[in-house]
Amino acid sequence: MQTHFDIVNYNPAWKLSFLAEQEKIKNQPFEAIAIEHVGSTAIPGLSAKPVIDIFIAVPLVKDVSYYESFLPKPDYAFIKTGMPGRLLFSKQSNGIWTHNLHILPFSESFYSRNEFLFLDYLKTHNDLIIRYGKLKQELISNQDLSIDEYTRLKTDFIQEVVDLARTEKGLPLENVWEE
Repeated sequence: MQTHFDIVNYNPAWKLSFLAEQEKIKNQPFEAIAIEHVGSTAIPGLSAKPVIDIFIAVPLVKDVSYYESFLPKPDYAFIKTGMPGRLLFSKQSNGIWTHNLHILPFSESFYSRNEFLFLDYLKTHNDLIIRYGKLKQELISNQDLSIDEYTRLKTDFIQEVVDLARTEKGLPLENVWEE
């Protein structure tokens, strides 16, 4: 996977890219219960790295080799993340990182995941979209950051928004990072 990445202005084509990938996923034997566009590219008006994050919720996450057997190579590559209960495949097209497929188990609390709460809250708070976009631009100005460092440096902001969203919905607060 490429290590350099840019933050670009929101592009409405991101939604179309998600919809096209969603159709491809529907034609695979994923047993998907839900296929959702998540991450910054799912928030109109938000600057983002131009990589479409997709959650694929399945009844039971199977072994990596099961998914590798029908995801075309070399387009898709399994990425070891250390996130329990989740598999991550990155997709590249012509050497450019375009999508992340997150395969995770479906449960009745799937749509109460912090990722969805974060997205939904931001979509209704333009001031936070602006603030988040500025934070990303500041971080990316340091070209020495790895993708992991970049992500970790956004944690305080993400935690703040998730706390606001969870409080608004009457849900208990929890850390955005699984320890």
